[in-house]
Amino acid sequence: MSKTEERIKKDKLLELLLHADDETLKEQIDHIHPADILELLHAEDVDPRLLMERLPDSMIADIIDEEDEEDKYELLRLFSEDKQEEILEEMSSDELADMVGSIDDKSEAAKLIQKLSAEDRSEVRQLLSYPPDTAGGIMATEFINIYDNKTVYKTLLYLQEIADEVETAYSLYVVDRQNHLKGSLSLKDVVTSSFNTAILDIMNPNVITAHVEDDQEAVSRQFEKYGLVEIPVVNDDNQLVGVITVDDVMEIATEEATEDIHYMGGLSGEEEVDGPLSESLKSRLPWLIVNLLTAFLASWVVSLFEGTIGKVVALSSIMSIVTGMGGNAGTQSMTIIVRGIALDEVNRENGVRIFLKEFAVGILTGIVIGAIVAAVEAIVQGNPYLGLVTGLAMVLNMMAATATGYLVPVILKKLKIDPALASAVFVTTVTDVLGFFFFLGLATMFLPKLL
Repeated sequence: MSKTEERIKKDKLLELLLHADDETLKEQIDHIHPADILELLHAEDVDPRLLMERLPDSMIADIIDEEDEEDKYELLRLFSEDKQEEILEEMSSDELADMVGSIDDKSEAAKLIQKLSAEDRSEVRQLLSYPPDTAGGIMATEFINIYDNKTVYKTLLYLQEIADEVETAYSLYVVDRQNHLKGSLSLKDVVTSSFNTAILDIMNPNVITAHVEDDQEAVSRQFEKYGLVEIPVVNDDNQLVGVITVDDVMEIATEEATEDIHYMGGLSGEEEVDGPLSESLKSRLPWLIVNLLTAFLASWVVSLFEGTIGKVVALSSIMSIVTGMGGNAGTQSMTIIVRGIALDEVNRENGVRIFLKEFAVGILTGIVIGAIVAAVEAIVQGNPYLGLVTGLAMVLNMMAATATGYLVPVILKKLKIDPALASAVFVTTVTDVLGFFFFLGLATMFLPKLL
């Protein structure tokens, strides 16, 4: 869609929300996605209340759900206390828990919880009791469960009774009286079977589930592996306690990818592009200080060879090539391994094989790059021994770089530290320190030939 078409679409939507009669708005609103209205709230210089005051509570709840987590509550507070309670009644348990969890002020969070119905209050407190990055922390407690003694006919009657209470119905879950999960079936299974068919006869007993304590990344991988749109969540007793839908997993994937990109760049996972200056300083300064300390370490290694550099000044202009190429090789290896760990592609069974492959990559790329650098430096500097020293140092550093690119993320994972968080700092430190050491150490060994 062109920018002109987007502008026309926004103008029409703005006109509808502000000036359409009630009957026209009621007819059209079900065909409008809440994300489009939210985009309008952000883009137009109009009081958000004017755009939303005539919308049904369910639509306002959906708009709030589309908003960034830290801004959900601010959007809700635009309305009166009574209106807030009506909107909250339309929101699902996981959406309510996300909103409550995003409020830093505990008194404000408690005030919001008190606005919920007794049932919602209980469900939200239950969800908040789980760590936010687990299946229990992201699940919703609204789902359709069918007792295992039902027939298709009784199931259809039950679905008609609860039609207004159901938000989504990807699957129906079959449970016993103690809520133990027995199986699942789709709406298609129900509507294409005869009325007197027992639910037990058409359900799938082999249900893919998530445990309440499973990490959200593991849940995301299950969705990807099996092509799921929803997954039931069970406790230690295999009792059905909630469901996770694909839209929740898409948000998780975006959050995890953003967090990893930030970490690998030496940033906090929370910094936003339009966030306050204080947050940017808090996010970036600590890692810059860590990098400064590692730079001092590399500088110290260089100082050990001041005598050699003083005698062969050309070394000072070449050594950054060795460390720079090593850093690039280490980053390549580290990126592949961090991704492999995140996707559970690196494990005990293939760990050694992957390490040997990365090490072989380091040797072969080091030989090729080293040969090129050796030839160029031999010609430019007019000394084949200087080319030889540079080439050998390049091979050694790239071997060390790829080995470090594998080992650092794996070790951090074993220490239960996010591999994306600190890998880049350690890999860069190793390639810088060893790069200088290999190059200047070899130069010292060959010093008589370099003079």
